[in-house]
Amino acid sequence: MTQPSATPRPAAPPASAAPRLEDLAPGVHAYIQPDGGWCLNNAGVLISDGAVAVVDTAATERRARALRAAIASRTPLEVGTVITTHHHGDHHFGNSVVAPHATVVSHEVTRKEMARRGLAMREVWPATLWGDIRLALPTLTFRDRATLHVGGLTAELIHVGPAHTTSDIVVWLPEQRVLFAGDVLLPGCTPFVLMGSLSGTLEAITRLRALDPAVVVGGHGPVAGPEVLDATRDYLLWVRDIARAGLAAGVSPLRAALDTDLGPYAGWRDPERLVANLHRAYAEESSLPRDTEIRSAPVFAEMAQFNGGRPVACHA
Repeated sequence: MTQPSATPRPAAPPASAAPRLEDLAPGVHAYIQPDGGWCLNNAGVLISDGAVAVVDTAATERRARALRAAIASRTPLEVGTVITTHHHGDHHFGNSVVAPHATVVSHEVTRKEMARRGLAMREVWPATLWGDIRLALPTLTFRDRATLHVGGLTAELIHVGPAHTTSDIVVWLPEQRVLFAGDVLLPGCTPFVLMGSLSGTLEAITRLRALDPAVVVGGHGPVAGPEVLDATRDYLLWVRDIARAGLAAGVSPLRAALDTDLGPYAGWRDPERLVANLHRAYAEESSLPRDTEIRSAPVFAEMAQFNGGRPVACHA
């Protein structure tokens, strides 16, 4: 590990670009919210033969209404199905706004976690203008895989957790070779495995590579290609090496992060997640079970220390 640098960590860039709907294939669209930082998530929109489905929604009422308007610009039809990739609120708080009458589909553990946590994410960022958001729990759950037919589009729902969380799913369109990866993959953004598993994410990447995707829509960040699989794998292996060295040296995850040169990952969004990822890596390298829960509040405080005292900010 390198010695601590006197150079302050870079401030987070402002999130200023407007959301956009990108066409990926006939009837297949990605709704991108730049610049992909905390709570600025992506969604997928599938429209075919009189049917509409959405992969994730948005964090706030205002942003969910913007997503709903973007969908309305392509079709007058209501959304019939919402697929929730995991339990974090920025991906499902907008369910009731975007599609109040839709069937919501998720992994069975995701539903349990959504019910357990409710709207608690609002308490992490109380200054955010959340608006009128209401919890819309999944009404259809599955365990391993399911196939959803959206008109002429076939979407395979595949459980790959624990990865970003304990119960991530991805949405794979085999005919179009488009992968909606949720937060398992975050192109241009630092991965975040505090509430999931570093080793589990590496296993998930192996499974996703076998699908041979041509287009990858991560849960945050720009639309990417399969190169994001290798980039994410390399980052996580780097984190694991830092954790092993930190444990051998007897230093904390925060100290290990502060002592580390970010190198090729310095330009990735939200680099403070290194602290959180090291907490998970330390747990796994100490042979704790993958489902060991790590309290997020103290880790968020440490991420603020990593940022020179700047709290982790919600950009929604």
